[in-house]
Amino acid sequence: MRVDLVETKPSGNQAATLPTPFLKWFGEKGWAPRAHQLELLGRAQAGENMLLIAPTGAGKTLAGFLPSLTDLVARGKIPPGSAFTGIHTLYISPLKALTVDIERNLMKPVTEMGLAVTVENRTGDTPQSKRQRQKLTPPDILLTTPEQVALLLANKEAARLFKDLKYVVLDELHSLVTSKRGHLLSLGLARLRKHAPNMQTIGLSATVADPMDLQRWLVPQGALPAPPTGLVHVTGGAAPDITILGTETRIPWSGHVSTYAIPEVYEEIKRHKTTLIFVNTRFQAELLFQTLWTINEDNLPIALHHGSLDAGQRRKVEAAMADNRLRAVVATSTLDMGIDWGDIDLVVHVGAPKGASRLAQRIGRANHRMDEPSKAILVPANRFEVMECQAALNANYLGAQDTPPVGEGALDVLAQHVLGMACAEPFDPVELYDEITSASPYADLSWEMYERIVDFVATGGYALRSYERYAKIRKQEDGRWRVSNPQIAQQYRMNLGTIVEAAELNVRLVKRNAKGTLGRGGMSLGKVEEYFLEQLVQGDTFLFAGKVLRFEGIRENECLVSNAFSLDPKIPAYAGGKFPLTTYLADQVRAMLADPDRRVSLPDQVRDWLSIQLERSMLPKQDELLIETFPRGKRFFMIAYCFEGRLAHQTLGMLLTRRLERLSARPLGFVATDYSLAIWGLEDIGAMIADGSLNLSDLFDEDMLGDDLEAWLDESYMLKRTFRNCAVISGLIERRHPGKEKTGRQVTVSTDLVYDVLRSHEPDHILLEATRRDAASGLLDIGRLGDMLKRIRGHIIHRPLDRVSPLAVPIMLEIGKEPVPGEAQDAVLQEAADELIAEAMG
Repeated sequence: MRVDLVETKPSGNQAATLPTPFLKWFGEKGWAPRAHQLELLGRAQAGENMLLIAPTGAGKTLAGFLPSLTDLVARGKIPPGSAFTGIHTLYISPLKALTVDIERNLMKPVTEMGLAVTVENRTGDTPQSKRQRQKLTPPDILLTTPEQVALLLANKEAARLFKDLKYVVLDELHSLVTSKRGHLLSLGLARLRKHAPNMQTIGLSATVADPMDLQRWLVPQGALPAPPTGLVHVTGGAAPDITILGTETRIPWSGHVSTYAIPEVYEEIKRHKTTLIFVNTRFQAELLFQTLWTINEDNLPIALHHGSLDAGQRRKVEAAMADNRLRAVVATSTLDMGIDWGDIDLVVHVGAPKGASRLAQRIGRANHRMDEPSKAILVPANRFEVMECQAALNANYLGAQDTPPVGEGALDVLAQHVLGMACAEPFDPVELYDEITSASPYADLSWEMYERIVDFVATGGYALRSYERYAKIRKQEDGRWRVSNPQIAQQYRMNLGTIVEAAELNVRLVKRNAKGTLGRGGMSLGKVEEYFLEQLVQGDTFLFAGKVLRFEGIRENECLVSNAFSLDPKIPAYAGGKFPLTTYLADQVRAMLADPDRRVSLPDQVRDWLSIQLERSMLPKQDELLIETFPRGKRFFMIAYCFEGRLAHQTLGMLLTRRLERLSARPLGFVATDYSLAIWGLEDIGAMIADGSLNLSDLFDEDMLGDDLEAWLDESYMLKRTFRNCAVISGLIERRHPGKEKTGRQVTVSTDLVYDVLRSHEPDHILLEATRRDAASGLLDIGRLGDMLKRIRGHIIHRPLDRVSPLAVPIMLEIGKEPVPGEAQDAVLQEAADELIAEAMG
C-alpha cells in the first residue's frame, strides 16, 4: 500500500532563527542565510521530513546540514565518561569524491564557528583501522555512501551505533533512487527507522522530473499513516549561458568522439581560468585527454578523472582542482554531481548529453553560485547530435527535466538485504516483511514473492537445496531466521554492493577440426565489451580486428570466433555512448524535424542537410515512422528513423531480422544508433513492400515482443550474462573470499553452470525471474520499444528511393566502421565517406 502525499504549505512560524554563532559567521562572510535555508530549518525542527529542490549554487548542502548543526550546538559537547552516544547525522551521497568534497567544505564553517561537532567520512577508500575506530567512537556527522550504510547495518552493533540518529541527509537524491544502489539504500532507511523511530530524512536535489516520487521515497510506506514529506522548491537564479560550439569545420556525419573540435576546445581552455570537460564514456575521456595533450603547446596543466583510475590518482586530481592548480579536467560522470569548485568558469560537454537533466547537472559545475550564470559549451559529435544538443539546450531554458522514475525494487538486491539483516541479528519474517514493504520501491512486494526470496537465501532454491554452500540462513525453534555460520557473515561483508563492473571478453580465433568441433587454441585478437557479445547468437557475423568473424559462442570468459569467409558482417561493432537517449530528448528531436520554425536555429550546414532531405525524400512528422528503402551496390537497404535510443533500436534490429528471414527477405545484417536503424539484405525490400509481399504494419507489429523476443533471448547469451550480475548481487555467487578474489573467468564459469542447471530443472527460479526483469528494463529497453510500436501504429510512411538519402548517410557510415589504427585506414574510410555523401547530396 502506498502513501498518498500532499505538499505541505509552510505556516508563518516555520522559518527558523539561527543561533548566534551562525549569524555571526554569516555576517563575517558578508552573507545572509537564504529564505529557503531558514524555511527548511524551521520545518525540520518542527518534525517534518523534507525535500529541497533548488538550482545549483543555492546552498542546498548547507541547508541540509543546518538542522543537524543547530541541533548539535543546542546539545553541546558530550562530557568525557558519558554513556555511549551514537551517530547524530548520516550524510549519504552517490559518489566518493562528493563525500570527500563535502567533508572539506563542511569543516570550514564548523572550524570557523568553533563548533564542538565531529565530522568524518567513510567510503570504500577509508582505511580499515579508521572504520573500526568509527564503530567504537562514532563522529557526530558521518559522511558516507549507500554501500557503507548497508555494511554498518549488517553489524551486530548497528542498533547501538544508530540509536541516537536524528537526521539522514541524502544528497543528489535523484541519482540515488533510480538504480539498484537506491533500492539497497531504501531498504537501509527502513532498517534505520527501526533503530531510530524518530529519525527524519532530508533529501536534496537540483534536477527532478516528479517531486512526488522522491517525497514518497523519503518516508515509510505501509498501513500506518506516515508523516508527509515537506517540499521546498526554489526557482529562479541566474539563467545559464549555454551555447553550441560554432565551428567553420565541417560537422561530421557520424561518430562519437568530436575530434574535429578539439583545437577549438583547446582555445576555450586557454581563454578561461578552469574548464571542466565532460564526456559520456571512459573511452572518450582517454581519447580526448590524449589528443589535448598532443596539441598542448602551452603546457597547460590538464588532468583526467574517471572511475577506472586509481583512487589515489583521483584524489590528487580533486585536490589540485580545489587548490586551483589545473586549467582543465576531462571527466566522466564521476564529477558531475554536487562538487563545489567555485573557480570553474566553463563547462564543455563533448558529445550530446543524452538527457536534459544530465545536462543541467553538469553545467551546474560552472561557477556553482545561484546568482551567477553557469557558462557551458556543447560540442556535438555528429549532425544528429546537433539537433539533440539544441533540444537539450531548449529544455534547460524551459526548466524541463527527464530524470527516470524510482521504479520497482530489484529482487537480487532484496535477497542481499535479507541476508544482511540475518548477519546483524536473527529476524522475525513477518516483522522484516513489514519493514521491507515500508520502503517505497518494495511497497507492493507480495508476501508470496517475499517468501520465495527468503527461501532462496535459505536454500538457493529447489534445484540447489541439496548443496550446503547455498544454505545461508537457518530457521530457529522460535521461528526467527539466523545466519548459518560466522563465515557466511564474513563473506557477506566482503561481497556487499550492487555495482558489477562491465566485463570485456577476450576474442579468440579458433578452427574447426575434422569432426566439426571447435579447437582449444587459437590466436587472441583482442577484447570486446561483453554487452555487445551477449546479444549475438551462434552464426552471427561481426567486424573486429580488420576481419569479418563468425560468432561461435562464449566459453568461460572468452568469445570464440572463426573466420566468416564473407565480406558482409551481420552486426558491425558499434561503440557509441553508453547513456541511452532519454524519451524526452528523442521526442524533442522528432518535433524539431517536423517543424520548420524549430529548425531555424540550427547551423547552416545542418539546415542545408535537412533541406536536401526534404527534396529527395521527406522529414517525418512527430508521430510518424519514416521508412526509406534504396539499393546500393549489390545490396538493398531499409532505414527506419525511430529516434528511441540505441538500446531499443538494437533490440528492434535483432527482432526485425528474424522476421525478415521468415519472409524470405534474406537480410544480411543491421546497425543501430540512437536515432535510426539500418537493415540490409539480398532482396529488394522496397519492391516487396510495393507488391504487398511484405506489410510494414505486420512487420512492426507489437507481437514481435512475444514469441520472437523469447526465441531470441533463448538463443542469445544475454540472459546468461545478466544472470551472472543477479547471482553476484544476490549472494548466490561470491567474488571475494578471505585472502583471495575470484577472477572474472571463475565467476563466469560458476554462474554459467548454475544458470544451465536452473534453466533445466527450475525454470521458474526466483533469480531467473530477476534476470528477465533486468534484461527487459535495462539491456533491451522493452518498455520503450513497446511504447514506440504503439505510437507508430497506422503512422508508418514508406519512401522508396533510387539512392541513399541525406538523412541515411550517418547510419550508412556506421556500417562496417571499426577503429583500426593507421593513417592509411583512416584515408580509406574518409574516401568511402566522401563518396557516400556526394551520392546523397550531389
